[in-house]
Amino acid sequence: MKFPEKVTVKEVGPRDGLQNEQAVIATGDKITWINQLSLTGLKYIEITSFVNPKWIPALADAVEVAKGIERVPGITYTALVPNLRGLERALEANIDEAAVFMSASETHNLKNINKSIEDTYPVLQEVVQETINAGKSVRGYVSTVFGCPYEGPVSVEAVVRVADRLFEMGIGELSLGDTIGVANPRQVTEVLKVLLKRFPAEKLAMHFHDTRGTAMANVLASLDMGITVFDASLGGLGGCPYAPGASGNLATDDLLYMLEGMGIHTGIDRDKLIAAALFIQEKVGRQLPSHSLQTLGSCAG
Repeated sequence: MKFPEKVTVKEVGPRDGLQNEQAVIATGDKITWINQLSLTGLKYIEITSFVNPKWIPALADAVEVAKGIERVPGITYTALVPNLRGLERALEANIDEAAVFMSASETHNLKNINKSIEDTYPVLQEVVQETINAGKSVRGYVSTVFGCPYEGPVSVEAVVRVADRLFEMGIGELSLGDTIGVANPRQVTEVLKVLLKRFPAEKLAMHFHDTRGTAMANVLASLDMGITVFDASLGGLGGCPYAPGASGNLATDDLLYMLEGMGIHTGIDRDKLIAAALFIQEKVGRQLPSHSLQTLGSCAG
C-alpha cells in the first residue's frame, strides 16, 4: 500500500457530532469546546450548521457560537449552509467557509433537504455563487455515496452526476459521505477509481461513519488511492438525524492514533485532543464510542 507523508484531518464534531445528540449542549460549552479544539493543531473545524433551527434544534445557537469562539489564525472555521437565508446568517457570523450538501440518492435527498436532487441544484448554485462573491471558500458534501438507508446500494454513476454539478458550481473540495456506514474497502477503492479519473485527489475528501466498524479500514483504502483529507468527529460523536441507524462518525482521536503510529504527520497534539474529548464526553453525559476514550478506563485482562 502507498501512504502519504501527511494527512489533513477536518474536525466535524461541533456540527456533525452534536446535531444528533439527545443532550442539549449549552452555548457556552460549545464555545469552550471549539476553543479547546483550536489549540490542538487542527487546521479546519466545522463549528455549526445554519439550517432552520426547527430541523436541527441542537444547533439553533449557530450565530451565537460562531460569534463567540476565539478565532486562531491559520484555522478555517466552516459551517453547513443549506440556502441563501442560512448563508446570510453565516456571513453575519463571519464564517470562513460555507459547506453545501446534498445526497446521491433521491429518497435521502427528499428526507434530508425536502427537495428532489434536480430541484436542489439551483438552491445550492445560489449559495455557492454568493459565498464566492463574499470572498469565502465553498466545500461540498455528497451523502449516501456508498449506500442509502431507503434505497440500498447507490450507483457510482449517480455520485459522479452530483459531483460534476457541484464542481461546476465552483466548490473547492468535495467530501464523499458514507452516511450510514455501509462501505467496505473494496467498494471505496472501486468508487475512487471512477472518481479519480474525473477529479484530482486533492479535490476529494472522505467522510466515513463507523456504524459497522469499517471506517478505519476504509481510511486505509482511501490513503492507498491517494486521498489525504478525512473528516472525523472527536470521540466518535454523531450521526445523521435523517438516516436511520447512522451511528457515530469516524473518531478523530482513533484516526490520529493510527496515522501517527504509521508515521503519517497530522500536526495534531494528541494530549490536547484527548482533553477536549473528555470535556465534551462529560457534557453529553455518556461514554463516547471512540476506542481511545474507552481505553482510558480499561482494566488489565
